[in-house]
Amino acid sequence: MNNDAVYRHSPETRRKITDILNRDEIRQLTARSDLAGAWAILSTWALIASYFALIGWAMSQPLPLAIPMIIAGIALLGGRQLALAIITHEATHKTLFKTQWANNGLTDWLCARPIGLDLAKYRTHHFIHHTRTGTDEDSDISLIAGLPTTRASLLRKFLRDVCGITGLKFLLGRLLMDAGLIKWTVATNVERLPYQGLPFHLALLVRNASPAVITNLLLFAVLALCGHPELYLAWLIAYLIPYPLFIRIRALAEHACTERSSDMFKNTRTTRAGWIARTFVAPLKVNYHIEHHAMASVPWFRLKTLHRMLKERNVTSKPPSYWQVLRLVSSA
Repeated sequence: MNNDAVYRHSPETRRKITDILNRDEIRQLTARSDLAGAWAILSTWALIASYFALIGWAMSQPLPLAIPMIIAGIALLGGRQLALAIITHEATHKTLFKTQWANNGLTDWLCARPIGLDLAKYRTHHFIHHTRTGTDEDSDISLIAGLPTTRASLLRKFLRDVCGITGLKFLLGRLLMDAGLIKWTVATNVERLPYQGLPFHLALLVRNASPAVITNLLLFAVLALCGHPELYLAWLIAYLIPYPLFIRIRALAEHACTERSSDMFKNTRTTRAGWIARTFVAPLKVNYHIEHHAMASVPWFRLKTLHRMLKERNVTSKPPSYWQVLRLVSSA
């Protein structure tokens, strides 16, 4: 195939990446790197440490300076919690590391568990999302249901996020899932499971929640050893307020108001991300979402290259900004 030619298709045909890229290009794009995986984790935790330091410094400053700096620090922490979730997402595709034990065990404990995720369960859930994207069977379809909505409705959703209501519901849902009372998901739909007695569900809660409790206790212990155990409160607030808000914006950008089609170039959206978006809602190039769905075996650090290649062949067009997407989903 001549890869310099414009790729054309009929509306009924689901495009395949093998019709767009040749074997050598696919092999180069899908090469994994242990170094890149280690950098993703270490740089994220280094930034988390620096934001804790920022909040700790701000707490000793006069109130006019302390309040905005603490709020900024908590928002930045929420952005890095999302980064941990995106790293976990990368590991579910086994593309974070070349070494598979690092993809699974190392990433699970360093990235997934501190924010209450379970890599193995997420992998099962996320596989359905990729194979049924945009259909009623899509495991994430509830995240974008009922859109577009009105601007007032979207603002009410954002208000629930910044008031912590969404985060508290999110935390309660995690506990109920760990207890085996509702089916595990990262979406908003609730599927009740059969009740099997209090002792059974308590035992299940202890077993499933223990890794998250252990990793968070270790984080608290490190902060305490540094002389600032109170900084763990910032981690909790970030988890309850900015983190759910950033998850919502990310989900809206990726699939909201796209076509109900089996074509990943139509049912998924790539979004243009400046430095503010990359800081809060688009870490690790997750904004290149068409590229990810087109070829999920491409590691995060090569998605931009794939984006350029698809654009050069007129497969994709110029992506919208996050602000443009929010205007679209609130245009009803």
